[in-house]
Order: sequence, then C-alpha cells, then structure tokens
Amino acid sequence: MAIETDGTNGSLILLKQGAEARIFESAFVGRRSIIKERFSKKYRHPSLDLKLTLKRLNAEARCMTKARRLGVYTPVLFFVDPVLHTLTFEYVEGPSVKDVFLEFGAHGIRKEQMDDIAKQIGEAIAKLHDGGLIHGDLTTSNMLVKDATNQLVLIDFGLSFTSTLPEDKAVDLYVLERALLSMHSSCGNVMDQILAAYRKSSKQWSSTLNKLAQVRQRGRKRTMVG
Repeated sequence: MAIETDGTNGSLILLKQGAEARIFESAFVGRRSIIKERFSKKYRHPSLDLKLTLKRLNAEARCMTKARRLGVYTPVLFFVDPVLHTLTFEYVEGPSVKDVFLEFGAHGIRKEQMDDIAKQIGEAIAKLHDGGLIHGDLTTSNMLVKDATNQLVLIDFGLSFTSTLPEDKAVDLYVLERALLSMHSSCGNVMDQILAAYRKSSKQWSSTLNKLAQVRQRGRKRTMVG
C-alpha cells in the first residue's frame, strides 16, 4: 500500500525521492512533520519484500530512538505505520551541514560557526559509537543545524545498525571523511577537528582510530589499483 500523492487533499508535499524511500512534508496533530515512506520493490517476491520493508522500517525507528537515548539530537519520532510503511517525525527548521559548509566555500561563513559544527559532529558520533550504534550514512546531507539553537541534529538512520566492532566504527568515520573530501575541500582540516572532538568524547577512541588508519590504507590501495 502506498501513500496517496495525487495532491487532492494538499496534505503531502514530496520533498525527495531516493532508491529506498520517499520523503514528504506534512502535519501530524497540528505539528509540521516529515513522513518517510519505504516503498515496495517490484523485483522482489511480494512476501519477501514486505518482510524486508517492515524489518528496515522498525530497525530505523529503533536506531533513531536509541540515538536519542544516547544523548544525540535526532528528530522526535511521532508515529510508525507498519501498514503504509511510514515513519512520521518532527520537522527540524534549519539548513543541512552540507549547505552551511558550501556557504563557507562560496561566501565565507564565520569560521567559529564551522568549528562549532565540527565539534558537535565529533561529539555526536562518539556518543553513537560508545553506545554501540553505527549510523551507516554519515554525510553532511544527513546532518542539520537547528535554526533556533544552532544544535546539530542527525537524520536518516535508514542504514543504521548496532555494533561494537572498531572496524564498523572506523568505516562510519571513513564514509564521512570521503564525503568531506569530495564535497567540502574548501573547508580545510574540518575532519581533523571532528576527530579531535571524537577523541575527547569517546571512551573507546583508541581502537577505533587505529582501525581508521587501516581503513584509510585499504582505501588508498583500492584507489591506486583502480
């Protein structure tokens, strides 16, 4: 079953469509909200597709909830609909970190603001990792800066999973590092600032950063071979 998107009731505005889900702006009991719909994949057997969709929907809801328990700011989850395969959560007013960092390169945002964001990113990832949670898609598109408070908010836990392995934590950091290098090279040593904050905040930083060095080395070898 899919969300009605013909626009007749004017209650849903499609914001984004990806390979796994559609993102809508809507309202929930009078509050501005976001609805994430996981849609079916026609190439999969219907019963398998339903099972996988529900499994991923529930996993994302659990990971968002766990992240908040760990002290990481995420949108408040309002409702999980296992029939429509949707998550409804709080609409966060504010730009993505991607847009903020691109502004730094284009127009020169205050360096103090970028430094504060980098520190918040490192601290948030440390809380996730020390709590055994891997985000799975750490990019600047999946981080928001709340207008009212300048608080970092992590979004999109669709690829998140639980793990205490330093390797998984290192890969999580490496994904972010590659995203920063490809998209935000004008921001200088922002990854170093993130890792410095991570090291200060994490009780398990040593094993993770040792693994990160190994992951980087493997990445360089693949680049040379390619």
